[in-house]
Amino acid sequence: MTILRPSRRDILKMSAMAPAFALSAPALAKVAAPTNGQSAGYFRFSVGAAKLTVISDGHFTSSARDIGINAEEDEITAFMVAHFQDATSHYEHTNHVVIELGDNKVLVDVGSGNRFVSTTGRMLENLSASGIGEDEITHVAITHAHPDHIWGIRDDFDEAIFPNADYLIGATEFDWWMFDDRVNLVDASDQSMVVGAVNSLTATGQQLTRVGNDHEVVPGVTMIATPGHTIGHMSLIVESEGHSLLITGDAIRDPYVSVERPEWYAQIDMDPETTVATRKKLLDMAASDRMAILSYHFPFPGVGHVVANGNAYRFIPALWQWNQG
Repeated sequence: MTILRPSRRDILKMSAMAPAFALSAPALAKVAAPTNGQSAGYFRFSVGAAKLTVISDGHFTSSARDIGINAEEDEITAFMVAHFQDATSHYEHTNHVVIELGDNKVLVDVGSGNRFVSTTGRMLENLSASGIGEDEITHVAITHAHPDHIWGIRDDFDEAIFPNADYLIGATEFDWWMFDDRVNLVDASDQSMVVGAVNSLTATGQQLTRVGNDHEVVPGVTMIATPGHTIGHMSLIVESEGHSLLITGDAIRDPYVSVERPEWYAQIDMDPETTVATRKKLLDMAASDRMAILSYHFPFPGVGHVVANGNAYRFIPALWQWNQG
């Protein structure tokens, strides 16, 4: 009996003739978390003389459909599949950053604590692992009052977790959440978010300062108004030795969707039209001025650059350099 041994070329020919319905969906390379003592909880880099440490608070998932509620579902699915992303579930990292300039250590946002979802609330653990003590934080800059950014502001005794720090938040943001009877002016599904924000903004022991656009937190660190995602959302710019970093908070939320489809807005964006306008302005600024950017929900550590790409943009992750220390 003759044994047929097809060559590699024969196999490729047979594969090409196979019906289309036999083709599987693109493989998703799912990289597991580090084990055996490795740590993915913090990441150090520098911008000029500024030393920065990204501190992870964990992750959570949301519906992929919600990332572009003004887009067709088929369009979202095709976009996610083309980018090797899950077409149904959107996986979101939570990247805080400590900015060290001179004698100051500025933390951006305070995470969820144990009040949001079980996969978040890791910030204090990872801050400790990075070697930064809670008592070393001199300032806390709050981008906005959503649960994953502010519910971790207080401990189980309702006291501020960084008692030595000056807390800063946009005046417009503070006033919106603290407006009299706000909880009864929003949809029932958003009421817990309002209650959580109010409880966080009134935590015992914090020295909360309301600031406006272009407020200098410390020399080299400025808070700027970037409304849309929330009414008074703020981002930050770090400048040192001719280099600059844009810390976007949630003004730019996804490295693919927000950057390549900046006109799409999410379910949680409070003012869709302003969200899109602000995002395009920030993307243009980052690309034109060749600024580094750091986004709260980008894949950890969330640092990179933006380049113009036709009518949209493209995100280029920063190269991880082992000698950063």
